[in-house]
Amino acid sequence: MQTVEAQDINVPTSINPTTMSDGVVDWLTNGTRDERFIDNIFAEMCIRLQQVGIPLKRSTFHVLIHHPQWLGARFMWSDGMREAETALVDFDVRERSEYIGSPANEIQNGATELRENLERDVALGRKHALYDEMRAKGLTDYVAWPLYHTLGKRHLITFATDRPGGFDDSHIAALKRVLPVLALVSEIRIKNRLARTLLETYVGSHASELILAGATRRGTGTTVRAAIMICDLRDFTRISDNWPRDDVIDLLNDYFDAMSEPIAKHGGEILKFIGDGLLAIFPLDQPDACANLLRAVTEARQAMTALNARNNGTGRAPLNYGIGVHVGDVMYGNIGSSSRLDFTVIGPAVNMASRLEALTKQLGRTVLLSRAFAELVEPQFELEHVGEHEVRGFSDPIELFAYHG
Repeated sequence: MQTVEAQDINVPTSINPTTMSDGVVDWLTNGTRDERFIDNIFAEMCIRLQQVGIPLKRSTFHVLIHHPQWLGARFMWSDGMREAETALVDFDVRERSEYIGSPANEIQNGATELRENLERDVALGRKHALYDEMRAKGLTDYVAWPLYHTLGKRHLITFATDRPGGFDDSHIAALKRVLPVLALVSEIRIKNRLARTLLETYVGSHASELILAGATRRGTGTTVRAAIMICDLRDFTRISDNWPRDDVIDLLNDYFDAMSEPIAKHGGEILKFIGDGLLAIFPLDQPDACANLLRAVTEARQAMTALNARNNGTGRAPLNYGIGVHVGDVMYGNIGSSSRLDFTVIGPAVNMASRLEALTKQLGRTVLLSRAFAELVEPQFELEHVGEHEVRGFSDPIELFAYHG
């Protein structure tokens, strides 16, 4: 977080805060260029508003975000804090009492300003737990406004004071003067974070970092030595033909959760979901990458066992799957048409992992490992030798091992 310069701290309180908010506007415009995070900018803005004579005691900034798990985020600052507290808000919040009838609810329903005199008779004010909480903390006045971003996006910012009599007209005018610039500054940061979140969601954390760093040219890439894991759900065509659509989607999401969370936990990166399958790599520049892959497989199998037990309780058949694992050099980069790219891995090592996954059904094993991979983990894990087998697309038989952990 940027620090407030010492000479800014002792601003004479006799100066009109409406005029002095121009200094905060100038700082938002020109002094925040090197600050990446909006929560830091928001906290420092609140401190600076205090310093110019606005009796600010508490402020919140609520933003809607595009995230697979979260509807939005709330940044909260109160007197004495140097940094804002951040809380993530889930999608179900709109059905809960904390949201229904709240300022956020009213603003999202079209209100352009909410002002609540917290000193007056409670019976005359708005009825919501939030107002009761603020009164209990000694706050006297509360104001909330929408913060407008482009294309009709509406977020929310609130300010509260404990000054007897609440905010006066000059305080309100000063706060309003700040809002348009805060809207521009916050939209830039939120969209930068959105771009990163969307890339992490759809291509993974490592690939997203490379793309954001400029690795966007078709055909560019790098050679990476990695352990490759390919997993596929069995009998998915039959399931999708016979189950209701929403049940199929729920099933896939549960299955991918069971598989994906252990992979991420142990340092792997899922590069893509392919229908009912997934492709993940564990780069060998990570310590114990191959061992971590098998640890992820162990936890994924435990998660799948628990999922099947839950499904059995609802009358659903158990889900079966196969996993193929190999290790080798892969080309990691941009592949596709001139206008549509995929950031992925290709090469014979990926093909081998795919063929081993296909062999799991034929050989009656859930997890098959190549000899090249097994040699890197055999002292640490108990493996079953299943002999040499022909692998489609490869001229020589491949020695295979099964893992039952």
